[in-house]
Amino acid sequence: FQMDTTQESYLDLFPLDIIVYLTPDSENVLEDIDPKKVYVLGGLVDESIHKKLTLQRAQEQSLQTARLPIREYMVKNVNTKNYHSETLAINQVFDVLSTYYETRSWPAALKAGVSSGKGYVLPD
Repeated sequence: FQMDTTQESYLDLFPLDIIVYLTPDSENVLEDIDPKKVYVLGGLVDESIHKKLTLQRAQEQSLQTARLPIREYMVKNVNTKNYHSETLAINQVFDVLSTYYETRSWPAALKAGVSSGKGYVLPD
């Protein structure tokens, strides 16, 4: 994948109506990737200390939000810690998105990016 980096904010580079901020707290499920949209992969760890921080940031910036369809395609796996999290690292989100873009299959994409340590698995 080719990537450009810049010190500029995505808010300065793209119109607000094409930006989709990905956050696990969004009510909107990402059903497909629109090549005309710009997807922001949040760089914040807000799982335990700052709940819903990425969602709040996106709302303050008047951005569309979406979450990966983990609940729609995966089930909670019984584990000793009773731990289940939809919060992923940036590289995991990137793996999910790039695999989905190549395969157009959410199960394949989620299998590629959501580790079993998150407490979710694909149903049998």
